[in-house]
Amino acid sequence: MRIMGLDYGAKTVGVAISDELLLTAQPVETITRTRESKLRQTLSRIETLMEEYQVEKVVIGLPKKLNNEEGDRCEKTREFAKMLEQRTGLEVVFWDERLTTVAADAVLAEAGVARQNRKDYIDKVAASLILKGYLESIANQKAKMQERE
Repeated sequence: MRIMGLDYGAKTVGVAISDELLLTAQPVETITRTRESKLRQTLSRIETLMEEYQVEKVVIGLPKKLNNEEGDRCEKTREFAKMLEQRTGLEVVFWDERLTTVAADAVLAEAGVARQNRKDYIDKVAASLILKGYLESIANQKAKMQERE
């Protein structure tokens, strides 16, 4: 089983994929569109990647405000997730993505990617950080269950 991580934005969607053991998250690509409302090709590309990587679940970043409130971006993300769920039949899980873009920028800076080139990578790296956080939570839950046994 593989899980797909998505960083949904106004004009881009960062995509990451887990390995089959659910241990790592690799950035795959950034899907771009000309307008926020133009989602047909974006959804189609995501479906193609789901088939290619045999994805069975999707984790999408929920862009909450720092005070934990949900704003307009959260509403749009939930609408997108609902479309994706209806179209693919796969479970879509939300994951708090606060500060993942900041963290992605720091990762890219540390890797020596020039500031002007970071925009080409930041969304898919953010998607991998979202997915990594989710995978770590799964691993922690499994560890706690094993401790109880």
